[in-house]
Amino acid sequence: MRISVEGTSEGLRVRMRFEQYRRRLLLTRIVLAILAVQGAIVGLWATLAPHSWYTSFPGFGIQWVAADGPYNHHLAGDVGAFFLALTAVTIAALVVNGTTAARIAGVGWLTFGIPHFLYHVLHKPAEMGAASFTASLIAAFLLVVGGLVCVFVPPRGDLPLADPQPITLRFPRRRPRASR
Repeated sequence: MRISVEGTSEGLRVRMRFEQYRRRLLLTRIVLAILAVQGAIVGLWATLAPHSWYTSFPGFGIQWVAADGPYNHHLAGDVGAFFLALTAVTIAALVVNGTTAARIAGVGWLTFGIPHFLYHVLHKPAEMGAASFTASLIAAFLLVVGGLVCVFVPPRGDLPLADPQPITLRFPRRRPRASR
Protein backbone atom coordinates (compact mmCIF):
# COMPACT_ATOMS: atom_id res chain seq x y z
CA MET A 1 0.00 0.00 0.00
CA ARG A 2 1.27 3.44 -0.86
CA ILE A 3 0.23 6.35 1.33
CA SER A 4 0.66 9.95 0.23
CA VAL A 5 0.08 13.01 2.38
CA GLU A 6 -0.55 16.44 0.92
CA GLY A 7 -1.01 19.70 2.77
CA THR A 8 -4.01 21.76 1.65
CA SER A 9 -5.64 24.93 2.90
CA GLU A 10 -8.23 22.76 4.64
CA GLY A 11 -5.77 20.44 6.37
CA LEU A 12 -3.95 17.26 5.37
CA ARG A 13 -5.19 15.05 2.53
CA VAL A 14 -4.24 11.39 2.97
CA ARG A 15 -4.56 9.04 -0.02
CA MET A 16 -4.00 5.27 0.07
CA ARG A 17 -3.27 3.20 -3.02
CA PHE A 18 -3.08 -0.58 -3.30
CA GLU A 19 0.02 -0.82 -5.47
CA GLN A 20 0.64 -4.52 -4.82
CA TYR A 21 -2.65 -5.74 -6.31
CA ARG A 22 -3.51 -2.76 -8.52
CA ARG A 23 -3.57 -4.64 -11.86
CA ARG A 24 -5.48 -7.63 -10.46
CA LEU A 25 -8.12 -5.40 -8.88
CA LEU A 26 -8.43 -3.29 -12.03
CA LEU A 27 -8.80 -6.40 -14.22
CA THR A 28 -11.52 -7.71 -11.89
CA ARG A 29 -13.44 -4.41 -12.09
CA ILE A 30 -13.15 -4.30 -15.88
CA VAL A 31 -14.40 -7.89 -16.26
CA LEU A 32 -17.29 -7.24 -13.87
CA ALA A 33 -18.26 -4.16 -15.89
CA ILE A 34 -18.10 -6.10 -19.19
CA LEU A 35 -20.23 -8.91 -17.74
CA ALA A 36 -22.74 -6.38 -16.39
CA VAL A 37 -23.08 -4.57 -19.73
CA GLN A 38 -23.32 -7.81 -21.71
CA GLY A 39 -25.83 -9.27 -19.26
CA ALA A 40 -27.94 -6.11 -19.32
CA ILE A 41 -28.07 -6.01 -23.12
CA VAL A 42 -29.04 -9.68 -23.50
CA GLY A 43 -31.34 -9.58 -20.48
CA LEU A 44 -33.27 -6.46 -21.48
CA TRP A 45 -33.54 -7.63 -25.09
CA ALA A 46 -34.83 -11.10 -24.18
CA THR A 47 -37.17 -9.76 -21.49
CA LEU A 48 -38.68 -6.82 -23.36
CA ALA A 49 -38.69 -8.29 -26.88
CA PRO A 50 -38.41 -12.08 -26.56
CA HIS A 51 -39.44 -12.87 -30.14
CA SER A 52 -36.94 -10.36 -31.54
CA TRP A 53 -34.24 -11.84 -29.31
CA TYR A 54 -35.15 -15.36 -30.47
CA THR A 55 -35.06 -14.51 -34.17
CA SER A 56 -32.11 -12.09 -34.12
CA PHE A 57 -29.66 -12.94 -31.33
CA PRO A 58 -26.77 -12.02 -31.35
CA GLY A 59 -27.63 -9.52 -34.09
CA PHE A 60 -25.81 -8.41 -37.24
CA GLY A 61 -27.79 -10.91 -39.34
CA ILE A 62 -26.65 -13.90 -37.28
CA GLN A 63 -29.24 -16.20 -35.68
CA TRP A 64 -27.98 -18.48 -32.93
CA VAL A 65 -31.15 -19.12 -30.94
CA ALA A 66 -33.62 -19.59 -33.80
CA ALA A 67 -31.36 -22.26 -35.30
CA ASP A 68 -31.69 -24.36 -32.14
CA GLY A 69 -35.40 -25.09 -31.86
CA PRO A 70 -38.91 -23.63 -31.92
CA TYR A 71 -39.79 -20.30 -30.30
CA ASN A 72 -41.08 -20.41 -26.73
CA HIS A 73 -42.16 -17.01 -25.35
CA HIS A 74 -41.97 -18.15 -21.73
CA LEU A 75 -38.48 -19.64 -22.09
CA ALA A 76 -37.13 -16.60 -23.96
CA GLY A 77 -38.51 -14.25 -21.29
CA ASP A 78 -37.01 -16.42 -18.54
CA VAL A 79 -33.60 -16.29 -20.22
CA GLY A 80 -33.85 -12.51 -20.18
CA ALA A 81 -34.85 -12.44 -16.53
CA PHE A 82 -31.97 -14.77 -15.69
CA PHE A 83 -29.47 -12.51 -17.44
CA LEU A 84 -30.93 -9.51 -15.62
CA ALA A 85 -30.54 -11.32 -12.29
CA LEU A 86 -26.87 -12.04 -13.04
CA THR A 87 -26.46 -8.42 -14.09
CA ALA A 88 -27.94 -7.24 -10.79
CA VAL A 89 -25.53 -9.41 -8.79
CA THR A 90 -22.62 -8.18 -10.92
CA ILE A 91 -23.57 -4.51 -10.49
CA ALA A 92 -23.98 -5.13 -6.76
CA ALA A 93 -20.42 -6.51 -6.68
CA LEU A 94 -19.19 -3.30 -8.33
CA VAL A 95 -21.18 -1.12 -5.92
CA VAL A 96 -20.16 -3.08 -2.81
CA ASN A 97 -16.60 -2.71 -4.13
CA GLY A 98 -15.11 -5.82 -2.53
CA THR A 99 -13.23 -8.86 -3.71
CA THR A 100 -15.61 -11.23 -1.91
CA ALA A 101 -18.59 -9.74 -3.76
CA ALA A 102 -16.65 -10.05 -7.04
CA ARG A 103 -16.01 -13.73 -6.32
CA ILE A 104 -19.70 -14.32 -5.57
CA ALA A 105 -20.66 -12.70 -8.89
CA GLY A 106 -18.02 -14.85 -10.60
CA VAL A 107 -19.50 -18.01 -9.09
CA GLY A 108 -22.89 -16.97 -10.48
CA TRP A 109 -21.48 -16.49 -13.97
CA LEU A 110 -19.65 -19.84 -13.74
CA THR A 111 -22.79 -21.61 -12.56
CA PHE A 112 -24.49 -20.42 -15.72
CA GLY A 113 -21.51 -20.31 -18.07
CA ILE A 114 -20.10 -23.82 -17.71
CA PRO A 115 -23.33 -25.75 -18.48
CA HIS A 116 -24.15 -23.20 -21.19
CA PHE A 117 -20.76 -23.70 -22.84
CA LEU A 118 -21.02 -27.49 -22.58
CA TYR A 119 -24.46 -27.39 -24.20
CA HIS A 120 -23.03 -25.46 -27.14
CA VAL A 121 -20.07 -27.82 -27.45
CA LEU A 122 -22.31 -30.90 -27.50
CA HIS A 123 -25.23 -29.56 -29.59
CA LYS A 124 -24.48 -28.08 -32.99
CA PRO A 125 -27.72 -27.07 -34.72
CA ALA A 126 -27.92 -28.53 -38.23
CA GLU A 127 -28.88 -25.13 -39.69
CA MET A 128 -25.88 -23.33 -38.16
CA GLY A 129 -22.77 -22.86 -40.26
CA ALA A 130 -19.27 -23.60 -39.03
CA ALA A 131 -18.26 -19.95 -38.60
CA SER A 132 -21.41 -19.11 -36.66
CA PHE A 133 -21.05 -22.22 -34.51
CA THR A 134 -17.41 -21.36 -33.74
CA ALA A 135 -18.41 -17.79 -32.83
CA SER A 136 -21.14 -19.10 -30.51
CA LEU A 137 -18.61 -21.38 -28.79
CA ILE A 138 -16.19 -18.48 -28.31
CA ALA A 139 -18.96 -16.25 -26.91
CA ALA A 140 -20.10 -18.98 -24.49
CA PHE A 141 -16.50 -19.66 -23.45
CA LEU A 142 -15.90 -15.97 -22.73
CA LEU A 143 -18.67 -16.07 -20.13
CA VAL A 144 -16.76 -18.89 -18.40
CA VAL A 145 -13.50 -16.92 -18.64
CA GLY A 146 -15.20 -13.85 -17.14
CA GLY A 147 -16.47 -15.92 -14.22
CA LEU A 148 -13.03 -17.50 -13.70
CA VAL A 149 -11.37 -14.07 -13.67
CA CYS A 150 -13.82 -12.81 -11.04
CA VAL A 151 -13.23 -15.88 -8.85
CA PHE A 152 -9.47 -16.40 -9.17
CA VAL A 153 -7.86 -13.04 -10.06
CA PRO A 154 -8.77 -10.97 -6.97
CA PRO A 155 -6.25 -11.34 -4.14
CA ARG A 156 -7.16 -13.24 -0.98
CA GLY A 157 -9.12 -11.50 1.70
CA ASP A 158 -11.87 -8.94 1.32
CA LEU A 159 -10.14 -5.95 -0.22
CA PRO A 160 -11.83 -3.03 -1.93
CA LEU A 161 -11.73 -3.27 -5.74
CA ALA A 162 -10.99 0.45 -6.02
CA ASP A 163 -8.64 2.65 -4.03
CA PRO A 164 -10.33 4.24 -1.03
CA GLN A 165 -11.40 7.86 -1.30
CA PRO A 166 -8.86 10.33 0.08
CA ILE A 167 -9.35 11.45 3.66
CA THR A 168 -8.93 15.09 4.60
CA LEU A 169 -7.89 15.74 8.18
CA ARG A 170 -9.01 19.22 9.19
CA PHE A 171 -7.26 21.04 11.97
CA PRO A 172 -8.72 23.96 13.87
CA ARG A 173 -7.33 27.27 12.73
CA ARG A 174 -5.03 29.05 15.10
CA ARG A 175 -6.49 32.05 16.75
CA PRO A 176 -4.24 35.02 17.10
CA ARG A 177 -3.00 35.46 20.63
CA ALA A 178 -4.48 38.28 22.53
CA SER A 179 -1.84 40.79 23.51
CA ARG A 180 -1.24 41.27 27.24
